[in-house]
Amino acid sequence: MPKGAATVVRVNPREATLKRKLRTHLRTLGFTRSDTGILQAPGNGKEAIRSLHRAQRQERLSASEQFVAQRGANLMRHFASGMEVDPQKISPVLERVSSGTQHGDLFRLASLSWSVPVSSGFGRRLRYLVWDEHNGKLMGLIAIGDPVFNLAVRDNFIGWDTHDRSARLVNLMDAYVLGALPPYNTLLGGKLVACLLRSRDLYDDFARAYGGSTGVISGEEKKARLLAITTTSSMGRSSVYNRLKLDGVPYLEPIGYTGGWGHFHIPDRLFGELRDYLRDIDHTYADQHAFGQGPNWRLRTTRAALASLGFKDDLLKHGIQREVFLSRLASNATRILQTGKGRPDVAGLLSARQIAASAVDRWMIPRAMRRPEYRTWSAANLIELFGNQARLLRNQVEAEQSYRRAAGR
Repeated sequence: MPKGAATVVRVNPREATLKRKLRTHLRTLGFTRSDTGILQAPGNGKEAIRSLHRAQRQERLSASEQFVAQRGANLMRHFASGMEVDPQKISPVLERVSSGTQHGDLFRLASLSWSVPVSSGFGRRLRYLVWDEHNGKLMGLIAIGDPVFNLAVRDNFIGWDTHDRSARLVNLMDAYVLGALPPYNTLLGGKLVACLLRSRDLYDDFARAYGGSTGVISGEEKKARLLAITTTSSMGRSSVYNRLKLDGVPYLEPIGYTGGWGHFHIPDRLFGELRDYLRDIDHTYADQHAFGQGPNWRLRTTRAALASLGFKDDLLKHGIQREVFLSRLASNATRILQTGKGRPDVAGLLSARQIAASAVDRWMIPRAMRRPEYRTWSAANLIELFGNQARLLRNQVEAEQSYRRAAGR
């Protein structure tokens, strides 16, 4: 090159376009950069968190449009209006559900109403509907699945090193769906649902389903016991889960906060483009998504793609810290998790029915007396939470109600 000639910088058009899309998306969400270049969220309040999840939630709703159109109207009859709830007669029962069933579909539809999109979980999974047996209406949802491998606040609380965690993580599960539906949430039904994690029902169901399973990663026979369940508040600090006790027994204990790392702010459409990009450069992470191919494949894949594009690793540090809670099903859970020795002491576990009855008396009946506005809730209000299918679903529900009224005459 002649002396003094300008240096030619070759730009990969695809990489430039993908980088521009990522920057534009983050700006649209309200992210900015600090003076030192650190990614900063537009806030950490509940409304800010809902806003940050809006694109991801809309993607989930769009992906479920056909399901909502085909199944929604028939399933809406399971949701309660306020006038159908008698606080003095609320009788919660727990039902385990499976995919491919009507109640599995109901779980899916109900979870679409969550303001923060619900994960489908991975690995071992147990899913439940919580019903009000008095009126036959749906109160809430529970789903527990394999926990993430790397969670520093959990590992530090238990006292695990890398070897301990690898050996004994099999005895932990994570509640990735946990909450009450309207109008039961207004009556503090979320506290009742959360307490059901520490029930004999979940302990026994886990033992039957996974007590003698073989580890996917290790290939070893696992004599797994459900010693504890973690859960993470989607809205930062949780007023529902904190100080959660019944009859002096703690059902959830706060153990700290996450570090504010993750990938929720990278929506599915951009993640798909990042995977395509990794395929083009023959990166192994593009298609290694089976369970057992390492912890949190999506996080690792996103990180690899961002690094290949020249972004700093801190693009995945969104800064939204979430409070982490632990429910000990065995009174000696911590010691067994630390040492791997001992027999679980579950003598104090109550059945779901016993726990629910105490929770109704402790929280729901007093709340109904203080806050009677729950009666104004209409199940039809839930329809507005189902995205682009809301109008079609409303028309279907109204037509079905008209048909039933006519048939009743």
